[in-house]
Amino acid sequence: MDINAVQSSYARWAPVYDKTFGVITDAGRRRAVDYINTRTGSVLEVGVGTGLSLEHYHPELSVTGIDFSEDMLGKARKRVRERNLRHVTELRQMDARSLDFPDNHFDTIAAMHVLSVVPEPETVMAEIARVCKPGGKVVITNHFVRSQGLLAALGKGFAPLANFIGWHSDFEIETVLREKQLVVEERELLPPIRMMTFLVLAKKPAQ
Repeated sequence: MDINAVQSSYARWAPVYDKTFGVITDAGRRRAVDYINTRTGSVLEVGVGTGLSLEHYHPELSVTGIDFSEDMLGKARKRVRERNLRHVTELRQMDARSLDFPDNHFDTIAAMHVLSVVPEPETVMAEIARVCKPGGKVVITNHFVRSQGLLAALGKGFAPLANFIGWHSDFEIETVLREKQLVVEERELLPPIRMMTFLVLAKKPAQ
């Protein structure tokens, strides 16, 4: 996925995102936020988009959101102002391949429906692991390609359109799971048609 293609794609999608992809990804987003709300401390949401998740976080959490698209962030900032979301401490434009945060900084990191969008997802996962505290959690919801069945056929069929539609329909889960600092704690297929996967990864304690 080319970074310029990502930017132009999400400029196109920003005006209608909430009523299109926002609806499709709602179950995964709700599942991720419900899990994060059982935790405390600081949260980084990578790929915060238009901010659909922000009002659902527990008010005692401290939430930072980043996104590469200024069009998406504009909508997120408006949402925070209009709904007085005081637990959202910062929204920043940032490339997830180079996170401008110190090592071991966040208690929890969310990446909801973003890893099949970004260029160099392995680099993004390495950065997520770097800024997560030892013992912290990385919460992911995403579509991953299937090996058989209708969903597998659809994933392969849409793959050539990645730069236009803004995401890789043939994205493999191994891309996420090969980050050595993170270990899988939970893995679940989500309703209604088990198209999306919910993952919780834990960062290994410091040696």
